[in-house]
Amino acid sequence: MATTNGRSPRSEGRTCPKQQGESDISESDSKVILMHPEMAVRTIKSADAAQMSAEDVQYTLGADFHRGLTHEEAARRRKIHGHNDFEINEEEPLWKKYLGQFKDPLIMLLLASAFISICMRQFDDAVSITVAIIIVVTVAFVQEYRSEKSLEELTKLMPPSCHCVREDKLKVFLARDLVPGDTVHLSVGDRVPADVRLFEAVDLQIDESSFTGETEPSTKFTFPQKLAGNSGVANKKNIAFMGTLVRCGRGKGIVIGTGENSEFGEIFKMMQGEEAPKTPLQKNMGLLGKQLSFYSFCIIGLIMLLGWLQGRKMLDMFTVGVSLAVAAIPEGLPIVVTVTLALGVMRMAKRNAIVKKLPIVETLGCVNVICSDKTGTLTKNEMTVTSVVTADGIIAEVTGVGYNSEGMVYVEGAEADKHLHASIWQIGEVGCLCNNAEIRTEQLLGQPTEGALMAFGMKLGLFRVQSHYERLDEIPFSSEKKWMAVKCAPRNKEKATEEYFMKGAIEQVLQQCVTYNSRGTAIPLSEKQLAEYYHNAQLMGRAGLRVLAMARGPALGKLTFVGMVGIIDPPRPGVAESIMTLQGGGVHIKMVTGDSEDTAIAIGSRLGLYAQGSQAMSGEEIEKIDIMQLSHRIHSVSVFYRTSPRHKLKIVKAVQANGDIVCMTGDGVNDAVALKTADIGVAMGKVGTDVCKEAADMILVDDDFFTIMSAIEEGKSIFYNIKNFVRFQLSTSIAALSLIALSTMSGLPNPLNAMQILWINIIMDGPPAQSLGVEPVDKDVVRKPPRSIKDSIITKSLLGNILMSAVIIVSGTLWVFHREMMDNIITPRDTTMTFTCFVFFDMFNALSSRSQTKSILKIGLFTNRVFLYAVGGSIIGQLLVIYFPPLQRVFQTEALGFEDIVLLVALTSTVFIASEVKKLIQNIQSKPYEQVKIDEFDYV
Repeated sequence: MATTNGRSPRSEGRTCPKQQGESDISESDSKVILMHPEMAVRTIKSADAAQMSAEDVQYTLGADFHRGLTHEEAARRRKIHGHNDFEINEEEPLWKKYLGQFKDPLIMLLLASAFISICMRQFDDAVSITVAIIIVVTVAFVQEYRSEKSLEELTKLMPPSCHCVREDKLKVFLARDLVPGDTVHLSVGDRVPADVRLFEAVDLQIDESSFTGETEPSTKFTFPQKLAGNSGVANKKNIAFMGTLVRCGRGKGIVIGTGENSEFGEIFKMMQGEEAPKTPLQKNMGLLGKQLSFYSFCIIGLIMLLGWLQGRKMLDMFTVGVSLAVAAIPEGLPIVVTVTLALGVMRMAKRNAIVKKLPIVETLGCVNVICSDKTGTLTKNEMTVTSVVTADGIIAEVTGVGYNSEGMVYVEGAEADKHLHASIWQIGEVGCLCNNAEIRTEQLLGQPTEGALMAFGMKLGLFRVQSHYERLDEIPFSSEKKWMAVKCAPRNKEKATEEYFMKGAIEQVLQQCVTYNSRGTAIPLSEKQLAEYYHNAQLMGRAGLRVLAMARGPALGKLTFVGMVGIIDPPRPGVAESIMTLQGGGVHIKMVTGDSEDTAIAIGSRLGLYAQGSQAMSGEEIEKIDIMQLSHRIHSVSVFYRTSPRHKLKIVKAVQANGDIVCMTGDGVNDAVALKTADIGVAMGKVGTDVCKEAADMILVDDDFFTIMSAIEEGKSIFYNIKNFVRFQLSTSIAALSLIALSTMSGLPNPLNAMQILWINIIMDGPPAQSLGVEPVDKDVVRKPPRSIKDSIITKSLLGNILMSAVIIVSGTLWVFHREMMDNIITPRDTTMTFTCFVFFDMFNALSSRSQTKSILKIGLFTNRVFLYAVGGSIIGQLLVIYFPPLQRVFQTEALGFEDIVLLVALTSTVFIASEVKKLIQNIQSKPYEQVKIDEFDYV
């Protein structure tokens, strides 16, 4: 079997002897395998290759371990198998992507309205609707195109290069050019470029956490295996899988699977088979489009019926009906929705989150369950020493995360002292000397566990301790012995004393010890001391720490025990606080990991996910029950351990079966299928695998879990902004519709002419309306529970506000119209007063629509400057329409006196005052209820 802890020849600069796991094939013994034109047209499944000898794999693929393929043979195989990459989707032409934006039901309704307007020769309406449609689809297309381009820059679908033997020469070329049968060389730091059956493995250890979720690298060997049933990636010890990382040692292998024929590709194909669900906003917009269509046709039918009963011409009535229906459709709604979402996407980009589709940001506001992968998402995927217990009873805590010197060692709350706590430095020295890892600019070359010990030594200032000793011998770690030892001698000493340094499992290390260190003195071990050490190790194990014991001495079997360290993959900074805030906002968080139960529960407890009374469930338990049974139990489970990719998919579907909106976070290949199935898939940008990024809806460029909380806040805020806009636009639309309809049915002249109605439509759908979509995020929003996907945008409360505003606007405008028409003769002054009254009502209505629950005094009059500019610009425009002679002729208006303006301002402000009074009453009534809810939440 291959050794596990030897240094790579690249990093050590010394030749390693042949190991047990190394192939016996030599170049002199190798046979040239003739490449028949019909040979080597297949790949080999990893499960089959693992059970075959390396020689059988070589023969089956028509390859040569040492001479490799010829360039001609490689080219022939590439024609058969294709390049070593993935066909994500056929690249759609830009024009087709642009036309795809027109599939939205509201856009299709607007197109129908524009067509009808053209048929009815209402070209002004047709032009305004067409312009609105072009703005909507262009903004959506540009934003999604920019997101795709950002993703392309971030995503690298394959390792860029590899070391491969071709025609008896070791060459470096793009990994996408590999074919089955190629011979690949692997060394420390390499990303495995394809699925490879190893025929040589020297101290080879590969990080497979992207597949398995396990932090510890997998030790590789070369002899055939017997696999039972559906053996996963972790059980195939003679296969190196595409996308995994070489942590230690070196190896050689023959490519057995490329592209979609690799294990990586199998998960990719599973992901492609899962259809992403529609977002709540898409469902709401579709429903709203259908509702508006229904109401529009009802209006047409009603007006035509009333006109026919009054004896009017049918064509005239149809024209009026269609005009009113077109006026009732808020063509600005898709504009403000698109612009609001686009601004949300841009704000998220500034926070290092790439959102691939516009509606995704809003959907985050509906998320009530987050299923988060542990390794690399909640934790850093960097093993770290957190606890130290010395042989003489000193207990120390170690701060800092990652492979660097940042952090301190504390004893009883105070910084450790080298003289008072010298035994801590002894543990650090043993950990650094009995070690084959290297840390270069915070990058680990070697095992994560050994990297943790090196980082611990760096925190103690032991940067050059290895240079003070010469290594004479090494007994590598093995799973049977469970320990590693090195024999060293101090440099620059004439009579250097040889000394052994050992680390490993506490039981095995203590078997080699006869004494223990107590303040620099070796004292014989007693049964009492042994029991105490085992008890301390047990306590650390229960806390989810991996325990490594340390010893040193003149000979094996005569060592002195110096203490032990506890190692864990720690939570990311700020994650616990983010989880607490999300839970306070009604979001349930579940941790999904491939780790053991103890480790999973320990991390869950540190993050605040697992407390007394919580439940944990294993992948084995998930396997035994169906999705419906799991959905009944899943509410009480906060930690899932020993899970596989199919378990994660089952968990997501079980959550969705309860009607919940689920967000799945992850970084590994094993997360990809669940990411695509989830309502929101969130991938890590730095450590995330490529297939994972492709499956996700959102990518966190800096891997910061805190950004998810910001995104949920943004999503909730966006929905509230859209509701504010809908309130303003529908109340204005209903008021305009009612004003014209009532006048028509009453036989009165039209209070507004065509150009005035067009101007009102511009205000209704233009800057004042759209500025409501950029209202700053309300910080209280994140505390509100996620909204249900069943909730319509137009709720009873919102409809009440809409109707209240519309009634006030119509009543006030009709009063002004009636007051001005006392002589029963309609004049430009009459329509100017009515027209200006309606516009001023609009401005105050927009001001009251900035928040559905908070007073303008609370949110601040000047917090949304875009709104102020938009309203200010609209008022200036209205004054120009009234007082600027060229515009007076176009809009058929005349100048109003100062008293008229004062009267109109006083009257139209009533819609704002009424709204503010209603908010005040609602807030007073809701306070006792909110207090009861808070008390219930605190109790829970």
